[in-house]
Amino acid sequence: MEENNIPQEGSSIDFMKIFKDLLKYKKLYLKVLGVAAVVAVIYTLSLPNYYKVTVKLSPELNSRRSSNSLSSMASMFGINLSGAAGNTTEALFPTLYPDLMNSVTFHSSLFPIKVHRDKDDKMMTYYDYLLNEQKSPWWSQAIGATKGAIFSLFTSEKKKEPKEVNPFRLTKKQTAIVKSMKKRIVCDVDKKTMVITIDVVDQDPLIAATMADSVQQHLQDFITDYRTKKARVDLEFSKKAYAKAQKRYEEARRRYANYADANMRIFLESYRTEQMRLNQELQIQQQVYTQASAQLQQAEMDVQKETPAFTVLEPATVPIRKAGPARAKMCIIFLFLAFLGTTAYALYKEDDLKPLLGMG
Repeated sequence: MEENNIPQEGSSIDFMKIFKDLLKYKKLYLKVLGVAAVVAVIYTLSLPNYYKVTVKLSPELNSRRSSNSLSSMASMFGINLSGAAGNTTEALFPTLYPDLMNSVTFHSSLFPIKVHRDKDDKMMTYYDYLLNEQKSPWWSQAIGATKGAIFSLFTSEKKKEPKEVNPFRLTKKQTAIVKSMKKRIVCDVDKKTMVITIDVVDQDPLIAATMADSVQQHLQDFITDYRTKKARVDLEFSKKAYAKAQKRYEEARRRYANYADANMRIFLESYRTEQMRLNQELQIQQQVYTQASAQLQQAEMDVQKETPAFTVLEPATVPIRKAGPARAKMCIIFLFLAFLGTTAYALYKEDDLKPLLGMG
């Protein structure tokens, strides 16, 4: 008895039997695969085309940080030493740019950008385009229409959308648009090379390129404003100090000239003393004016020095070919899953699953 049972437990799987069992379900395979093919075609054709535009930037880092050879060598191995105390002068490092671009404030600032489609000259804001001009599958439209009809039964009057966008308190539509933009606009930074990559996906190729270029410019402007904020504050202070010093110098020069002209032929000591006093005041105001002028020039140079430079490694261009959807791959996946499901059903009906799963 034991000798007869041992070969049965160690016997191999009978693939010929399994193949013959599967042949019994030829008609079922044809039906299921046919239905899967039709469903796959309907599903994939309902998906709108989309295009992808990639922009790459290389930002100029702070000179004191970039000149540090140890940090440069460490960055080659993916190690960032720039955060060490005394080795950096800015808090907004390139690795934080994705978080910046993912903020509500940044996305809402893109709402008013004017765009138009590749085959249509009608201008509109990017917000209106995402709100009213997006194509969606028929089932999404049906679900949206159903929800709208249900909500309309329980709501009285529609609230008017505010004209101004308040990032602190967005409306439901604005929040939905921001969520959509977060999926369409993606920023990534290479920690080794600090190269910024901006990817923009859209259903229209021209709008995808337009928004990629606009996002790049918005990011540059924000970083420039951040880097030059203190220098611009100092510049405004220097301008006010220069204007005051210039005014005082002009007044002192005018008082001295008027007094000297009015008392040209008078040689009294009292007049000479007053003239010397006015001359000393003029000299003091002239020194203050000269110093203020030098400080103004230095403040202007500081703003220029702190203004970062960006090297565009890959500019935005209108794509010729669509990025997706990959309809052929989707159809193959549909047919493959249908084939697997039918095979599993046939093996289950013929009781061939247990040997395959090692349960026999």
